[in-house]
Amino acid sequence: MTGLLVLTAVPAEAEAVRAGLADPTVTVRPVGVGPAVAGAATARLLTLAEAAGRPYRAVVSAGVAGGFAGRVAVGGTVLGTRSVAADLGAESPEGFLPIDELGMPPELLGGGPTVDADPELLAALRAALPEAMVGAVLTVSTVTGTVASTAALADRHPDAVAEAMEGYGVAVAAAQAGLPFAELRTVSNPIGPRDRDAWRMREALTALAAAARALR
Repeated sequence: MTGLLVLTAVPAEAEAVRAGLADPTVTVRPVGVGPAVAGAATARLLTLAEAAGRPYRAVVSAGVAGGFAGRVAVGGTVLGTRSVAADLGAESPEGFLPIDELGMPPELLGGGPTVDADPELLAALRAALPEAMVGAVLTVSTVTGTVASTAALADRHPDAVAEAMEGYGVAVAAAQAGLPFAELRTVSNPIGPRDRDAWRMREALTALAAAARALR
């Protein structure tokens, strides 16, 4: 069995993670933007490693994210207690209905719209990153960009601290392979109306490099 597999969306995130790593056995790969491509690419990497007789021991989805104002600061580090497919479901006159409330058999949901972080892996990351905020990380296919949608997400997920686009896809691939999973994010911007001037990508990538020391 080989070491930890860390998946990011884009090369800049992968480079930041590699810059901060202290463990040379950790493998870092950018797998693309969005839950579908991230999940498919993760599954392929895990399958190839297993076929080669060198399976990974755990999987981490890492990168930058938007953070909920008042719950985590820009530049802060987040550890996900669970990864949530926050926009997987249906609209209704009463509001959003999560996919697991639509009456589908559980076996068709791939474990449901939430994948919990592995307790031991999360505990190790928390011990190494005591300053990190801990809570749910939401996975969305459309980045939240209005006050109303931000408020709706915050109300539906009171334990959520951040929003990204890949965690749930990576988490499902890891779960299907029977591997421990966790999600690590650093915050580049507050969730809400789209304001590029408020983004602090350089600070978030610097924080990601610093947080990568915990990956081993």
